[in-house]
Amino acid sequence: MATTTNYNWATPDDTDLVKDGASAIRTLGSSADTTVKALNPGTTAGDIDYYTSSTAKARVAIGSNGQLLRVNSGATAPEWALGVNLQLNAQTATYTVVLGDAFKLVTMSNAAANDFQIPTNANVAFPVGTVINVIQIGAGTTTIKAVTSGTTTISSTGATAAEPDLRAQFSAASCIKVATDTWYVVGDIA
Repeated sequence: MATTTNYNWATPDDTDLVKDGASAIRTLGSSADTTVKALNPGTTAGDIDYYTSSTAKARVAIGSNGQLLRVNSGATAPEWALGVNLQLNAQTATYTVVLGDAFKLVTMSNAAANDFQIPTNANVAFPVGTVINVIQIGAGTTTIKAVTSGTTTISSTGATAAEPDLRAQFSAASCIKVATDTWYVVGDIA
């Protein structure tokens, strides 16, 4: 007897003599029925099934109104949560943003003037629609600028539109990517 590749169901070989075809079909059918039953989704409408390993299935019960599905802090399973916690990236000197800064708050803590730099799309391909938030928590003025000003365009209402400063300590702004190498900066800028 041979077995199937995926589920190891017993099937006759080409050279096997099948005496009772109906019995062989019932055996194969039972194997298929048992396997497919194990693959069925949860029994409650709205639940989500996922695998914790290649063979172990688990279920997340339907969430409540307003909840978002996210991965737990151990990155091992999905879970429901109210909103998403804003992640922080603390910096103490001039800083060039990286892909991991998307949708985070970068804190700039320096007593001296410092720069918050946005790289070209060729160096870091943030998707259009990405928002990066920045707050100046140190006394030194934080200037938002392009790493390569001839390639990356920054537009704002700041006194220097292409290189706005955060207005004062605890001022914040959002940098929003609106095209391949174009960013808008909105917030408490000078």
